Amino acid sequence: MAASESSVKKLVKDMKAGSRLSLARLISKVENRSKDLTEIMEALYPMTGKTQIWGITGPPGAGKSTLVDRLAAQLRAQKKRVAIVAVDPSSPFSGGAILGDRIRMQSHTGDEGVYVRSLASRGKHGGLSHATKEVVLVLDAAGFDVVLVETAGVGQTELDILKLAQTVLVVLVPESGDSIQVMKAGLMEIAHVFAVNKSDRPEADKLVRELISMVGMNPHDEHSWMIPVHKTEAVRDVGVKELVGAIDAHQKWLTQSGMRKVKAVEFLKDEVSDILTEKLSHSITHMFETQSGKEVLEQLYNRTLDPYQAAALVSGDANIRQK
Repeated sequence: MAASESSVKKLVKDMKAGSRLSLARLISKVENRSKDLTEIMEALYPMTGKTQIWGITGPPGAGKSTLVDRLAAQLRAQKKRVAIVAVDPSSPFSGGAILGDRIRMQSHTGDEGVYVRSLASRGKHGGLSHATKEVVLVLDAAGFDVVLVETAGVGQTELDILKLAQTVLVVLVPESGDSIQVMKAGLMEIAHVFAVNKSDRPEADKLVRELISMVGMNPHDEHSWMIPVHKTEAVRDVGVKELVGAIDAHQKWLTQSGMRKVKAVEFLKDEVSDILTEKLSHSITHMFETQSGKEVLEQLYNRTLDPYQAAALVSGDANIRQK
């Protein structure tokens, strides 16, 4: 049964008072696209806009989860409240996260200043579902100082993290290949900070030099952000403090350059677009279950309608057929 208005308000009130159970319930409602979703977002949205959102991405095996764990520890040493959102591949059967809450992040169990949640990518090619972005808004409203969003992997289609996060940390290892491979993967377009993790391995210095050279070839002036390259060994907590410093520097640059507002506006534009797309998709699915929708499908099957004619008929927009 859907929660009443008072129930949603109570969940929000309890969340703001520090109830982790209420926070978990609100996140579950958002992730499962509850009927209360619009009411929840209406209640929470005015409380958002204060949290730093860091995206951590990179190829599988780069040690992202270990590095996220160490980043969280550094932030806690600064007395900051930290939320970790680990985006896992979706189960093809349930649609839920396969890995669940990360075992290697259990070092923060019992720390009220750290909240860890795994979410499913739900097959989204960009790596982040619409629900993931709204869960980050919930954590923002909950008053976390920093939200760390770790993605399942990286590739040419994984640009969603760039829209969500203010600062994107790309984690590589010497085995990631040379700078040409990095460019092919589209990492230069999304990185604000590079971390060469497991830097005790052979070829680490070579990759660092290539990345620095590649960054230097990008057009820039005194107002541009120069992407820093840092060596880390997350398992030994080496270089992590310096990495946090580099991310902090980017956060300050965002404010000074005016890019913080630009990125926020782009995110909100994307959020509204996602809402409209989601609503339209649900409407279309429902329409095909109606008698008139089944008749349209029958005409398509019999070739008495072409797909563009059907789309124009379903939407009531004759312009769909125009070039």
